Amino acid sequence: MKRILIFSLAYYPQVGGAEIAIKEITDRITDIEFHLLTLNFGGGAKEEKIGNVIVHRLGNSASYFSKILFIPRAAYAARAMHKALHFDAFWAMMSYMLFPIVLLRFFSIRVPPYLLTLQEGDPWEHMFSRWFILPFRPLLSIGFKNASAVQAISTYLGKWATQIGFTKEIAVIPNGVDLSRFVETAHPPFIVGGIVNMVTASRLVHKNALDEVIRALVLLPKNIQFIVYGSGPDEAELRKLSEELGVSERVLFKGYISHAELARAFSTAHIFIRPSRSEGMGNSFIEAMAAGIPVIATQEGGIADFLFDEKRNPEKPSTGWAVDVDSSEQIAVAVKDIITNPERVARVRANGLSLVQENYDWDLVARNMRALLGGLLGNR
Repeated sequence: MKRILIFSLAYYPQVGGAEIAIKEITDRITDIEFHLLTLNFGGGAKEEKIGNVIVHRLGNSASYFSKILFIPRAAYAARAMHKALHFDAFWAMMSYMLFPIVLLRFFSIRVPPYLLTLQEGDPWEHMFSRWFILPFRPLLSIGFKNASAVQAISTYLGKWATQIGFTKEIAVIPNGVDLSRFVETAHPPFIVGGIVNMVTASRLVHKNALDEVIRALVLLPKNIQFIVYGSGPDEAELRKLSEELGVSERVLFKGYISHAELARAFSTAHIFIRPSRSEGMGNSFIEAMAAGIPVIATQEGGIADFLFDEKRNPEKPSTGWAVDVDSSEQIAVAVKDIITNPERVARVRANGLSLVQENYDWDLVARNMRALLGGLLGNR
């Protein structure tokens, strides 16, 4: 059986889009033995099998220093594991995970073919142009140029590889949706005077622009509330903003919930909203579409691959309501349009569901990824 070693800074129980993608894809590829090197965020087993992945955790904390040390530790561990297990390929989950592979090359280790997956949600400037990253850009460039294949989860991210020096064809294979979990349901109707639930599933960080949703509440009827599923460093600031604007009773912070709980929460939602300032793709948007919820979003980054607006993209079936970045006024207009146009909502929901079913099923994604990995493994 072929073996692949995955490099990922985080993995279960730490859960984000990249971690979900690894698990959903590897669970469906049973003819390859997957190992994964990741940071031990504290308290986890040094080694355990999760699904179809044997997880090896390094370090013992999530401190900034530990994250930096993970790169040489991962290179050293990979060197020993490769000597013992003879991996047929490596897989770097996101750009920074190229660093351990590049270090192995400097150790004069024969590096097998490797795949780079681009899953980043932050903008190019944040990832590659900050002062403390610039000295290491040449190493990243080496990693990109020598990759056997690059897979991006959106057209937007695919352009990054070309910008930094990858010259081969880029495989755009998006993240997917568990269509057995996120299913279309009969959502509560919009009732005049009744509660309207706008929901988001999001890290509470600046790029996700939840502050603009809170500002939009001031422009909306008082029966509209904003339910926030997720956690992050901006929570205190967002709470303070909601209090300053007098809408704190209409902003409900629910904290992090599991995927299974999120699917159940979506069944009581009227609108999904996340007006991102940047986005590599955004799993939650297509999960909301699969659940039959009308979506309000910007068309930044990878969102433009699937969020089509009736006015902005007249050549395509509309799948949501697009707003400009940092525009609480446009958010309020979109919410009012959804509430007052049930026929349009039904049409847009149907288009979104069809798009997800045809292009974002994890089974389809896994088949495409198996074919891509097969190229690294000699089609075996």
